Amino acid sequence: MLKEIWRKLLGLASMMWREVAKFGVVGGVAFIIDSGIYLWMLEGPMDDSEVKAKIIAGVVATMFSWVANRFWTFRHRRQANVVRELVMFLIMNAIGLGIAAACVFITKYWIGLTDTTSLFIAGSVVGLVLGTIFRFFAYRFWVFGEEMDAEEEFAHDRELLHVGLEPADAERGASAPPRAPGTPDGVV
Repeated sequence: MLKEIWRKLLGLASMMWREVAKFGVVGGVAFIIDSGIYLWMLEGPMDDSEVKAKIIAGVVATMFSWVANRFWTFRHRRQANVVRELVMFLIMNAIGLGIAAACVFITKYWIGLTDTTSLFIAGSVVGLVLGTIFRFFAYRFWVFGEEMDAEEEFAHDRELLHVGLEPADAERGASAPPRAPGTPDGVV
């Protein structure tokens, strides 16, 4: 089982390393924007509303991220329907932002840590890391991925990760040929 997981991770890394690197650069700049605005708001205009401050900082960083990912990271995979792409991007970022805001909420209201350092670490380190992992895969497979499946280089990436396969197909693995719809298990 560990060999299979390792094989999938290596396949994923070799398939997406350039996009991951660009995504990382965009994410780094977005992190600076998000963190800078968040810290400024915590020390100034929203010193009593940490969760709202995190949301505002996240929204600004999200708009930067969409532009940078659309025109640099995934520029060769942009969807023709810009409105659909933006809506999907905003939905996935709302989920990612919710992850970061939830980390701030849990830290402040459940754990009881209210100092700026703890809230910053919760929202801009833990929350951002968890949200970033979610966002990369969401962008790759749902936001900027529609036209990727048609490209030869990425034709079998969903099979490699068992994403979008029927359960019987996922059990057989990526090396098994796809079965026709309605074909019973065991028959290819």
